[in-house]
Amino acid sequence: MKIIDAHSHLWLKQDTTWDGKAIRSMKNGRSMFLGEEVQMIPPFMTDGVNSAEVFLSNMDYAQVAAAVVVQEFIDGIQNDYLAEVSNRYPDRFQVCGMCNYLKDGFYEQAENLVHSGQFQGIAIPGHRLLGRSLTSPEMMRMFKLMEQYDLFLSITLADGDQQVAELTEVIRECPSLRIAIGHMGMANPPQVNPWENNSWREQILLARHEHVAIEMGGITWLYNSEFYPYPTAIRTIREAAALVGMDKIMWGSDYPRTITAITYRMSYDFLLKSQELTDDDKRLILGENARTFYHFRDLIDLPYIKNMSE
Repeated sequence: MKIIDAHSHLWLKQDTTWDGKAIRSMKNGRSMFLGEEVQMIPPFMTDGVNSAEVFLSNMDYAQVAAAVVVQEFIDGIQNDYLAEVSNRYPDRFQVCGMCNYLKDGFYEQAENLVHSGQFQGIAIPGHRLLGRSLTSPEMMRMFKLMEQYDLFLSITLADGDQQVAELTEVIRECPSLRIAIGHMGMANPPQVNPWENNSWREQILLARHEHVAIEMGGITWLYNSEFYPYPTAIRTIREAAALVGMDKIMWGSDYPRTITAITYRMSYDFLLKSQELTDDDKRLILGENARTFYHFRDLIDLPYIKNMSE
C-alpha cells in the first residue's frame, strides 16, 4: 500500500498576525498564538522550524510515500519556502501557493504562482474569509486560471453550510477544477449531538461532483476529546462514504500541529487497525484516492524499519 498524506503544513517560522493579534514562533515548539502561549508543534522542534527535512524523516519512518502541503493564514504566507521544497523534493511533495485574499488585487499573485511552475495547487482558508465572497469576479478569474492550467484547489470551508452555496457556484462555473475540501467538512466533534447540526454533511455532498473530493486533514484534532483510536471519527468517515462513496475520501494528518498529541504514524494507524473499514476502504482512503486526485506518479517504496524496542 502506497500511503499519501493529503493535508500537511510546512514553514520556516511563524511571524504573522491574525485579527490584530500576533502569531510568533518561540523555543521548544511553542508559539505565541493570539495572546496565548501554546504548544504549536512537537517540543523536539526546538528552534520553531517546521522543515521539510524533519517531515520527511517522519514520513519515511511511518512509510508515507508523499504529502500535499497546504497553507493557512495563521502560519503566514509560505510561498517562497514551499517553492524551494517543491524544487528540492518533487517526488515527495505537492505544494500549494496562497495569496492574500484579504485585500483586493490578489489575482496578480495568483498568476505569478501559476506561471512559476513550482506549485501544483492553490490553498484557500475559506473559513477565515467569512464576509468576503468566494465568487467575486477576482476569485472566479483565479479559479478559471487554475482550471486552465490544471492546478487543484485546496479549501477549508467555515463550519456547516455557510459557504456551500458559493462553492457550488464555483463548481458550476469551473466544472473541471479539482477541489479538495478539507477537515472532513468540519464534521461534528464527538461531544456534539450529531442530530443537532447536520449541515456539515452539505460540504460532504459537494463531492458528488466529478472533480471534488474530501480530505480528512485534522480529523484527529476534531476528535481529540475522544482520542485514539477515534471510534466516532471512523463512523463519521463511513457516513461520509455512504453519501459520496469511499473513493471520494482521502486521509490527511494536518501535520505538524496534530502530532503534539499523537505520533505521526498514529494519525493514520487508527484507520489501519479499524475493524469497521475493509481492506479496500483502507487502500482507497490512505493512498489510492489521493494518487488519482493529485496525479501522483512514481511513488517511492519505503520499507518497514523495526523499532529497537520491538
